[in-house]
Amino acid sequence: MRPQLSARPSHRARIVDTTLREGEQFAYARFSSAERRAIAQALDSFGVEYIELTSPAASPHSRQDLATIAAMGLRARILTHVRCHRDDVRLAIEHGAQGVNMLFATSPKLREASHGRSIEQIIAEAREVIAFAQQYDVEIRFSCEDAFRTDLDELLRVYTAVDSFGVRRVGIADTVGVATPRQVYAVVSAVRAAVGCEIEWHGHNDGGCAVANAFCAYEAGATHIDVTVLGIGERNGIASLSGWIGRLATLDPQLVAHYRVEQLVELDRLVAELVGVDIPFNQPITAPTAFSHKAGLHTKAVLSDPSSYEVLDPTRFGRERHVHVAHRLTGWHAIAERARQLGLVLGETQARRAAAQIKALADERELSDEDLEQIILGFAE
Repeated sequence: MRPQLSARPSHRARIVDTTLREGEQFAYARFSSAERRAIAQALDSFGVEYIELTSPAASPHSRQDLATIAAMGLRARILTHVRCHRDDVRLAIEHGAQGVNMLFATSPKLREASHGRSIEQIIAEAREVIAFAQQYDVEIRFSCEDAFRTDLDELLRVYTAVDSFGVRRVGIADTVGVATPRQVYAVVSAVRAAVGCEIEWHGHNDGGCAVANAFCAYEAGATHIDVTVLGIGERNGIASLSGWIGRLATLDPQLVAHYRVEQLVELDRLVAELVGVDIPFNQPITAPTAFSHKAGLHTKAVLSDPSSYEVLDPTRFGRERHVHVAHRLTGWHAIAERARQLGLVLGETQARRAAAQIKALADERELSDEDLEQIILGFAE
């Protein structure tokens, strides 16, 4: 009997891209004002629903860049990440933020190390700051930092309280990347059952589960998912934009149909260049090898039916399929196809003989495209 798969979530999660906040905490990131504007413009063109910027309390440039980007007339709503503090909220509003993403650490470890407040004090301060923000036309999100090292009963006390205060969203943050997918599903489900407002998910990748955890949060009812371009952020970062798009698209391409996914490669390249890294070899969709095929069994099948070994259509993302031929794992179907691309004809017998020669030579040394073509020419009809 086949295992029962969970039903596809019925709601559409909004993307909160936080490259200009969480991403700035990446070790190699130091964006200029012009670079921040370029990233914001590229994200908006791609179609993310929200762009989150660094708190205006962080520095004079942070304040100016928030005001500048908020005035660019982007379709995406401009958010800023602030402490649950009246002065931070005031600065955000004065500099044009359309939403304030306020946070408070709730785990015993961070409460002791950071601010020393009890859960009761956190709720009382949240009530005051939320009431202040509600005087203005801004979206309000209240997030519990380090939610997965916070007792669930205490977590729910905070969320039900701030929900009753009238926030737009509550945020659930796996701040240190400790959660497993099953834990994420359980906690987000519990929060979903306890509050009537929207739920935003933010999860770090320290345990290698960022995209999986984001998807489990979505399955459990999260309405907003935090990502960054390339997944950059504090330590190992968070879920990547291309990883999130890839996860949704493998489930159903219609889930990402409203985004300009063909721009994803250039978006990743832009940020990779700005922070001085290569696009990771295993980055979904945008990696140079994302649609490459090498093993003989794979290449035979993919040449016959691309969907046999490709769950995503590369052309949908502005990519091309690449079938590697010049190596010891090659098969005769790939050799015949390469000959066809060169305007030559190899029958099965010739293609098999050419493949055998290529395999033998590739065991001895690396082959160039010129080596490959010379061998094919030698067997062409």
